[in-house]
Amino acid sequence: MSTKIVIAQPGGSEQLRAVTVEDAQPQAHEVAIRHEAIGVNFIDVYIRSGLYPWPVDKDLVLGSEAAGVVVAVGDDVNHLAVGDRVAYTLPNGAYATERVIDASHVVRIPDAVSAEVAAAVMLKGLTVSYLVNDSYAAKAGDTILFHAAAGGVGSLAGQWLAHLGVRVIGTAGGAEKCELALKHGYSDVIDYSKEDFEHRVKELTDGQGVDAVYDSVGADTVAKSLACLKRFGTLVCFGQSSGPVTDFKISDLAANSLRLTRPTLFHFTSSRDWLEQASSELFELILSGTLDVPVKQRFSLADVALAHEALESRQTTGSTVLLP
Repeated sequence: MSTKIVIAQPGGSEQLRAVTVEDAQPQAHEVAIRHEAIGVNFIDVYIRSGLYPWPVDKDLVLGSEAAGVVVAVGDDVNHLAVGDRVAYTLPNGAYATERVIDASHVVRIPDAVSAEVAAAVMLKGLTVSYLVNDSYAAKAGDTILFHAAAGGVGSLAGQWLAHLGVRVIGTAGGAEKCELALKHGYSDVIDYSKEDFEHRVKELTDGQGVDAVYDSVGADTVAKSLACLKRFGTLVCFGQSSGPVTDFKISDLAANSLRLTRPTLFHFTSSRDWLEQASSELFELILSGTLDVPVKQRFSLADVALAHEALESRQTTGSTVLLP
């Protein structure tokens, strides 16, 4: 028997509830994984609240990344075996003690990488991978603005971009989060609770602006993010923690011949070749010490509502995991 955390309809975290179900058996091309750690991310909150489309017409199991051990293997699975330590990122289904998924989404974890780190890094680390390699190919000498610099994605992005030789300017709320971001690769961090980040970016860049902005905040920041860009600069919108952008016009890009992209992680991970290459690079950066994965909050699976509330109230830094 296994436990899943389900929610029947979009709403608040108080609607999350535990159910006990029979263990499913893997079919062809599938594996069963006993979870050891599960990541918690803003996308879980977006879906739970109804901000993102509701994907089912019955109980939904949230959760988009996890790590654990393979306990059963279906036919025609050649790259995994029972006992392998593995991790994955997929939309929904991870808030469970055990699950069955298509083996094409699963990668092995190196021995020196813990389950907590793997569960904390698959969605967030692969997000940073597609941001810095695919959405805007960051290069040495660039100056880039990254919002939510103290969060799970932001903490990894600062380190990764600094490793590439990029000058990274971050935004964060409050002195503690700004200090934390400075320890993760950022050259400067703007406290948006006290300063206007557009004005400060112009000061920090002698009025030139930045080559790219990575913006996961959305409604509260997009207009000023555009204003921070150099001519031909790129705005990468990859989330909307403050709500969707509703007042944008294509003509807004004309002021500086700007570029805008709105990528989605799971379009990248649907390619097995991309997943293998990106996860291999990600684990190499962790093992080399280039990336430190700060797991700052741990909750039991039963306390997932508390984890959501902490995330929504911006009480978290780094990554948050659930322990089954």
